[in-house]
Amino acid sequence: MQVDLRSDTVTQPSPAMRAAMHAAPVGDDVFGEDPTVNQLEVLAAQKFGMESAVFCPSGTMTNQIAIKCHTQPGDEVICEESAHVYQYEGGGIAFNAGCSVKLLAGDRGRINADLVQSAIQPDDPHRPVSRLVVVENTANRGGGSCYAFEDLQGIGTTCRQHNLAYHIDGARLFNALVAKNETPAQYGELFDSISICLSKGLGAPVGSLLLGKKEFIKKARRIRKVFGGGMRQAGSLAAAGLYAIEHHVTRLNIDHERAKAIEKALLEKSFVQSVLSVETNIVIAQCTSDAEAISFVARMKEKGILFFGIGPGKFRMVTHLDLSDDHMNYLLETLKKA
Repeated sequence: MQVDLRSDTVTQPSPAMRAAMHAAPVGDDVFGEDPTVNQLEVLAAQKFGMESAVFCPSGTMTNQIAIKCHTQPGDEVICEESAHVYQYEGGGIAFNAGCSVKLLAGDRGRINADLVQSAIQPDDPHRPVSRLVVVENTANRGGGSCYAFEDLQGIGTTCRQHNLAYHIDGARLFNALVAKNETPAQYGELFDSISICLSKGLGAPVGSLLLGKKEFIKKARRIRKVFGGGMRQAGSLAAAGLYAIEHHVTRLNIDHERAKAIEKALLEKSFVQSVLSVETNIVIAQCTSDAEAISFVARMKEKGILFFGIGPGKFRMVTHLDLSDDHMNYLLETLKKA
């Protein structure tokens, strides 16, 4: 048996999702004529109480488009030091937007209003112009940690006071919504732009959405084209996203419960020093040494259980909808013997 815990991006479309993809009417999306893409964009925008949306191939693209839309070359982007937009998007903030980055040392990937306030540059020609704050919810490197909504509101107040744009990388935002019992509309009221990913916890094969005001999304479509993200008959992919939003959100608590079970099992191992408290579907553990972590990853791979290290002595496991009860039973039994 193989149990793939490398990421929630490894999921396969379910038979029902494949049927929806096969049946989807399509058209040329660059011309605005794909009815299924249009339906997905309208649904997502309405769900979050935003004016408009644009469908893109990836969450990296939606984040990078948002940053490009909100900034001018020479501006500065404020984010947490482990943020995906900084760590895992190929230097795109510099390459695509020509911006510098102010990194903040937060708590498990989360920042607060006081940290943002302290990072805002003075009006000085020697300094870049603080223009945009980006937060990530859930925070990947923080072990799937969730923001308290009050902290997000506090950052939003600071942004408005200093005329800063406010973007959320919501690659796993639906996990946070389920874990914290929040609503999409709460986020739509707070942020200038929202990126949501359909191919992680929601299980679609590809695709992300960028949400915002109509004029913002109009500009985003132009940048999407420049980035090479304009798709033609993309309705089949959009249909997978529609199915995911309609059928795979309420089940996310199952992934969270399974991640908690893995956390409990890992804490019983003598070579595991600590585990970041699990809130959603990501488990990050610290071993007593780097050698122990490397050995453990290798031993589990031999048993068909796949995951990987993410730093000295650390490894990450991610639960998702393609894990069955049989997978979990096999995983937990194997962990007992590890």
